[in-house]
Formats: sequence, structure tokens, C-alpha cells
Amino acid sequence: MDAGEQVTKLKSIFVYPIKSCRPISTPQASLTPNGLRWDRLWMVINSKGRMYTQRVQPKLALIQVDLPPEAFSPAWMPNQTSFLVINGPGMNALKIPLVVPCAVADGVSVWEWSGSALDEGDEAANWFSHYIGKPSRLVRFDESSAYRPVNSDYARTHTVNFTDMYPFLLLSQESVNELNEHLSEPVSLNRFRANLIVDGCKPFSEDLWDEIEINGLVFHGGELCDRCKVPTINQETAEMGSEPTKTLMKFRSDKILRPSAQKHQGKVYIGQFMVCTNYSGETGKAIRVGDHVRVLKAFSSYDECIILGSPALPFGTD
Repeated sequence: MDAGEQVTKLKSIFVYPIKSCRPISTPQASLTPNGLRWDRLWMVINSKGRMYTQRVQPKLALIQVDLPPEAFSPAWMPNQTSFLVINGPGMNALKIPLVVPCAVADGVSVWEWSGSALDEGDEAANWFSHYIGKPSRLVRFDESSAYRPVNSDYARTHTVNFTDMYPFLLLSQESVNELNEHLSEPVSLNRFRANLIVDGCKPFSEDLWDEIEINGLVFHGGELCDRCKVPTINQETAEMGSEPTKTLMKFRSDKILRPSAQKHQGKVYIGQFMVCTNYSGETGKAIRVGDHVRVLKAFSSYDECIILGSPALPFGTD
């Protein structure tokens, strides 16, 4: 390596145990067939079994979620004294046992997927119903039997829990820094709800990464992440505004990134969806903050990478 050459490293890892609630920043994370362990494993649903997200319930952004620190160790298994601890403004702490519940909730739906999930019981249902102000229940993805493929033709063989799209979302700190140079009021990185934050690369260079390696694990780029309204929600106050989407439209829209395309959808993009192509349950590998990120393959232009996004569904990541 030449002196002074930039080294890209994994700066932060974020796991979002409950869909649309606050993340946990962890120094390491284990992988599962559906993404990072514990990521979007739980979800709040309405009386019809439909997901709640910040898009319709922005106050979910204020719910703090905690797991035992040892839960992120590769070989750790929960016991009867292991809990997911949930806190919200004006609410008492709610403790959810990490051992798998027995009750089943049928008719649970996330976008175009529907199936059964595990019900976390009436205490959790009452807590979320009171907080949201509408009948709600907390459900857990049934990792032993449920199957939810990535909702993209480019990654159908990969699976997820309750996340919107792909098992991983990668974003560079430099991209957020560059965006903030265009904003009158900078936004926090937490607006973008990424799992993997890298540092030490040029702004938006991650857009063109087709394949990267982190600690022996190979990640393949799926699509650029088209953004819904969630990044416009202040994650500290749950207030919604017009930024950063308004500014992103000026230099990160499909029209700007790929002007030669025959059709544009008026979407904005920041971050790269990814899948892990060599995960094996036997390896037990984890990724850690500080791991080097090695780019194995990269596209030469935006004309080569995948810039899609569904015209019918307001995908982003949540």
C-alpha cells in the first residue's frame, strides 16, 4: 500500500431490533441467513396485522431498544433472564424475553409478503397500543419456519426478516458529510438507517461497489437505495420536514445520476443495498468495527449499476 493511500474501514455497525425504532450501535455483529443477527427481528403491527413504520407513525423513532451487550457475540444464546428492553417517552420500560415465544399471529404483512409470526403477548400489545394510540401488537419473525425473499429480482435467492428490502444497507460517512455541505442545517447519519457505515473513501464511491470483502465475508451490491420519507424525519424529535430529500433531488436523483435513461421516476438515492454471498452457518463469522473494507469489483459508471426502486411502493429501508 502506498504511503498516504486511503484505507476504507467499517466505522459503525447498527442493528435495528424493532422495525422503525431506534438502532443499537454495536462494536461487532454476527450474520444470519437473513442479515445481521437481531436486525428487524421484531415489528409492530396494527389490528389487521399490517406493519407500522415511521412513514405513518413517526413517533416510533423515539422508542429506545436495548439488548444485552453479549447478545452480539457470535456464540451467545439467550436464557430465561435475557430480555429485549424497550423504552419510550412517558412509558415504563417493557421487557421482552429473548427466548422464542410460542403464540402465533397469523396474517402478518410487510409490503407484498404475508405470513405467520410469533406474538409477544398482551403486555407488549398494551404497551404499544397505549404509546401509538391505536390497537397494536408486537410480533417476532419466526426464523425457524418463515421464509421471506428479498423483494427484488436481483436478489430473490436471499432472505430477510422484517426489513423493507435487502438484508444489508451500506453507507459511507463521506457521503453524509458531502450531503451536509449542501444543507443549511446538517442532518444526522441516523436519518438513513443503514447497517454498515464505512469511512475512508470518496463521497458516494460506494454507489459503484459491486463486490466488497469484510473479514472474509463477501458482500455483493444489489441496488442503490431509493429513499422514502423516513430520512425527512428527525430521529431525535420525530418531526417531519422536507430535507434532506429536497436537496438530494438536486444532485442524487435518477435523472441526475443516469441522465441517458429513457424513463425517470423522480426518486433520490443514497446508500447501497447488499447481500452476503458466502455466508455459512458453520463459519460463525462476525464483522467488527475497524475491519478493513476491500473493494473486489466496482462499476465504472452509473450506467452499469442498478438504479431501480419500485414505482408502486415507497421503498427505502426501515
